[in-house]
Amino acid sequence: MVLAARTPGDEAVTTPRVLDVSGLPAYDISSRSPLWLGQLLMCLIEGSLFLILIAMYFYLRLSVDVWPPPGVQLPNLILPTLALIPLIASCAGSYLASEAAKMNDRRGMLVGMALNLVLAIVFLVLRTVEWYGLNFTWKADVHGSIVWSILFLHTYDVVADLIMTTVLVVLVASGRYGEKQRLGVHVDSVLWYFLVAIWLPLYAVVYWGSHVVGAPQ
Repeated sequence: MVLAARTPGDEAVTTPRVLDVSGLPAYDISSRSPLWLGQLLMCLIEGSLFLILIAMYFYLRLSVDVWPPPGVQLPNLILPTLALIPLIASCAGSYLASEAAKMNDRRGMLVGMALNLVLAIVFLVLRTVEWYGLNFTWKADVHGSIVWSILFLHTYDVVADLIMTTVLVVLVASGRYGEKQRLGVHVDSVLWYFLVAIWLPLYAVVYWGSHVVGAPQ
């Protein structure tokens, strides 16, 4: 970077100023990493999408007199509520893996990611069972469209993140856990925290919304 320094009798004299960054690490496995911040911004974009879906749910609800439509069973609350337990608990696995990545702890990363995967799969199994128990499809009516859209998009993001976590497990288990891979483990936790957090309001809307704002059948 070149700065201009004024001297008496001279309009401007350019003096080069050099900033030595050779001592900085190639990767910063922390919340100051550009990749970590980029992941956070991506979560904000995804969050905006899910908030729009929530707004659409209530907008569509206000456009009809009966919600859900006649013949549609109110969502069962037992399985999706039980599914919250492994989902929330899975954050512990992400946290352990993230902290282990900072300390270059291979075993800790593997244990944390494996715990995250197992609990997340349990959550997906419970969701699948409940999903197939619905007596309406995405093309049945506006109620079916918005409910299936919320479930599909969140499930899609969950599966995509689990694939990423699985790839990281394979890399770390095979001995490739350099700074780049460790940063990936750390950043992966950010997305998982988001997917767990955003599901809480979505769960309330999908499974409690019909009970709270729905008209008696």
